[in-house]
Amino acid sequence: MSTAVEDRDSRRLARCVAHVLRHASDHIALALLHRLDRPTRKYLCRDEWLPASAVTLLLRHGGEADRHYIARNPHVVGRPLPGLPGPARYARRRTPAGLLPLLRAELGRDPADGPLTTGELTGLLRRHGIRRPRAALDVLRLPYELDPEQLAAEHARRPLPAGSTEALLLVADLPGRTVRALLTAPVAVEDGPSWHRPAVRAVRMGRLTHEELVARVAPARRTLLLGHLPAYPGLRWTLPEQAGMRAAVTRALAPLADDPRLWSELLRHAPGFPGPLPELVAAVTAGTAGSPAGSDAPHDDLVRAVRRLAPAAAEPATGGVERELALASLAVPMETVEEDVRWVRDCLDRGLLTGADVIRHKLPACWALDEEHWLGAVDHPDRHDRPGAVLAARAEADRLFALALGEDPDAWWRVARTLPDFAGTLPHLLLRVTDGDSVSTRP
Repeated sequence: MSTAVEDRDSRRLARCVAHVLRHASDHIALALLHRLDRPTRKYLCRDEWLPASAVTLLLRHGGEADRHYIARNPHVVGRPLPGLPGPARYARRRTPAGLLPLLRAELGRDPADGPLTTGELTGLLRRHGIRRPRAALDVLRLPYELDPEQLAAEHARRPLPAGSTEALLLVADLPGRTVRALLTAPVAVEDGPSWHRPAVRAVRMGRLTHEELVARVAPARRTLLLGHLPAYPGLRWTLPEQAGMRAAVTRALAPLADDPRLWSELLRHAPGFPGPLPELVAAVTAGTAGSPAGSDAPHDDLVRAVRRLAPAAAEPATGGVERELALASLAVPMETVEEDVRWVRDCLDRGLLTGADVIRHKLPACWALDEEHWLGAVDHPDRHDRPGAVLAARAEADRLFALALGEDPDAWWRVARTLPDFAGTLPHLLLRVTDGDSVSTRP
């Protein structure tokens, strides 16, 4: 085999592994990453569709070569890596001259007389980081000596505002347990307009994966809200991040299955449950959740988020013959990709197809998992003009992978290896891997 063919095969496998990693839990993703040879791993680090959690795992468990290639990936957005904007940009900020007299009055001394203690720093951060991190970043430009354990204790005693927590995640070199402590809050604390920013920043900075965020954020209602974060202006999930967060939350909610009673109990206990979401799910399924801590009804946003995350009954198909033709067309690619994209987008707009239909019926399977092949290329991989179709497709793929492969790393690896050359649909591929049947439709 020539070097050119090997290079092409490594590139194709890396692209397919990137698509599979979107739907895998962290330990499955690590198992897949460890099985890649060096050329494939190089192309994976440079892939534009590399999911955020996979980037975090590669940086945490990979080597210098992985950091080198990821740092030069122009599509890895918002990461503090060599060659990309990060803490170095904030280190160049100068504390505004007008802020120093105010800080002197609040401290009772000149900050230049010595580094701020952890107590002094947290006191200033409570007053200057209410909503956005800008003022807190100015405070953190001063010399300080930070004790992570004391910072976590101060936050547990009285939570820091969202802007200060975000600023600490941006510039402070905090250990993992302190980062996780900063993402917890008492259940009685009211969710302000910026409460979600530290969680989004923690994932984007590579401090936590989506799965780790679900396991650590408390109270549980915040995790449910993060699973369906409305697209308002400001720091929010990008489209791939939103899909990854929903997948992680859905995995945590898997023990509830489709039992309406358990989902009703989840919604009843979520507003007043102080722990993280996995603990709430375990208590609900075991019947040990007890009486709700508060008597308040769930907020509308929480009800909406749980409704979006709960399994929904299949709606009756509408569209008649036109829908049947649209489904059949997914199995017959047109002469050009552009013509195929125009047809699929038109069917989505007319309600004849959904993103889930594309995942189930479009072939080959690698094209169904890659939105560029049925929605067209976008100017930026973090957004799309058909977000509903993308989220529905990702959710259906999550469901199919989980149902067919479970937690078997070998099965996931067989899917990743088979995907580049498989000509059938994704359900056919999963059937072939799990049952050993050859159902490829390749001539």
